[in-house]
Amino acid sequence: NAEKYLQHEIMTDEDGMQEKIVYEPLGVVCNISAWNYPYLVGTNVFIPALLAGNAVLYKPSEYATLTGLGIEKWLKAAGVPENVFQTAIGDGAVGELLLDLPLDGYYFTGSYKTGQHIYNRVAPKMVPCQCELGGKDPLYVADDIVDIKAVAAATADGAFYNNGQSCCAVERIYVHEAIYAQYLDAFVAEVSRFKIGAPTEEGVYIGPLSRKDQLRFLEEQVREAEEKGALLLLGGKRVEGPGYYFQPTVLANVDHTMRIMTEESFGPLIGIMKVESDDEAVSLMQDTEYGLTAAVYSQSRERAEAILQQLNTGTVYWNCCDRVSAALPWSGRKQSGFGATLSHAGLRAFTRPKAYHLRGA
Repeated sequence: NAEKYLQHEIMTDEDGMQEKIVYEPLGVVCNISAWNYPYLVGTNVFIPALLAGNAVLYKPSEYATLTGLGIEKWLKAAGVPENVFQTAIGDGAVGELLLDLPLDGYYFTGSYKTGQHIYNRVAPKMVPCQCELGGKDPLYVADDIVDIKAVAAATADGAFYNNGQSCCAVERIYVHEAIYAQYLDAFVAEVSRFKIGAPTEEGVYIGPLSRKDQLRFLEEQVREAEEKGALLLLGGKRVEGPGYYFQPTVLANVDHTMRIMTEESFGPLIGIMKVESDDEAVSLMQDTEYGLTAAVYSQSRERAEAILQQLNTGTVYWNCCDRVSAALPWSGRKQSGFGATLSHAGLRAFTRPKAYHLRGA
């Protein structure tokens, strides 16, 4: 549908005057990408950018170099000209060099800290800079759900899919007190079945973390939560042996004084908190510096939408979570970033509208 959304828009055409909008490409766009979904995170940015008529300078994460080189190879094999797509390989020092170039737009996917740095560096150029950053994505389970076991399984998948290393992974769960105990039992039973191992092994659900320092970070979150009264129901430790493996971890009796409920974990770790009402759930879900996604599980669409419309996030879900669609814009708010990929919004994000006022002679 790229042609449909990038075609000229005729606004008025009467009395000898035509007014139209033309969507022009930005020029050369720099895409600094992430490692956790090295194919999708990149293609969601540079494919719309290319379709909109831009050239792309693509820097994959230094933790996903082979994927980045493969993408360049396949694009050129598909007919993309040599000078239209180029890959820059390296760590943050290479990224700094890219920020010095006189480019026409930047798109970054990664952490808030790095995104803020990139935004500040690019700002003096007065060119578009879009950032898709982290999240502390909340999920609320209302008391009217019928199949608690099925909801527990679905929400556990939302929290632990890709080892929790996803900006839109469920990072904190709130459950109505009327079903809290039942939900906890079902959730722990589901997670306890997750097999840990190499991703190439059959039946494995929990693979390794990307970096060694993430093990220590998760252990510190668990330790701090327990010191403040959290109840460790499952996991909580690294797996001894080769590789950066961390046990799938579930904590209850948590609150917002604990880092696990306010600080992005980006690992197989979840805190589950009891709430008395929908209003309390909304208040807690909103108590964050992030604004990427939020989810509600309820039998009632009306009830769910009444909650979701109060949440300051770019994406909301009813009876699903951790989901992306090419038909809908993917965008964050607050410290989760700004700008959009996917949908017609993602195409037009890599264009500049030019207004035409045309009067016949």
